[in-house]
Amino acid sequence: MGKPYSADLRERFARALGRGLPARAAARLLEVSESTGVKWAQRWRQTGGIEAKAMGGDNSSRIKDEDADWVLALVAAEPDLTLAEIRDRLAEQRGLQVSLAAVWRFLDGHALTFKKNTARRRARAA
Repeated sequence: MGKPYSADLRERFARALGRGLPARAAARLLEVSESTGVKWAQRWRQTGGIEAKAMGGDNSSRIKDEDADWVLALVAAEPDLTLAEIRDRLAEQRGLQVSLAAVWRFLDGHALTFKKNTARRRARAA
């Protein structure tokens, strides 16, 4: 995803609208797409401003405090569990539906990493 247009460009666009320039003409003048200009003009008419909206999503963990201790204890008791197995156990035993990515982010946030065990490596030609 790209980054938002600068506040300066947005202010110049708002000034152009304030002088009576149509949204599409102001967009062409400032070299932004006409659809962007129309959307900015709609927001300017509705709210009086065209500042950029917040970017990014919800980064909070789906595994909350009451389940966090349970997951950490599970991993301590059975360190060879895969992410899918942890996710499945969360669903079965705690009723919590989460993605593999959510499990990974939770474990990464608690500095728990899974390294391949040297005893489990495939046999190689000598």
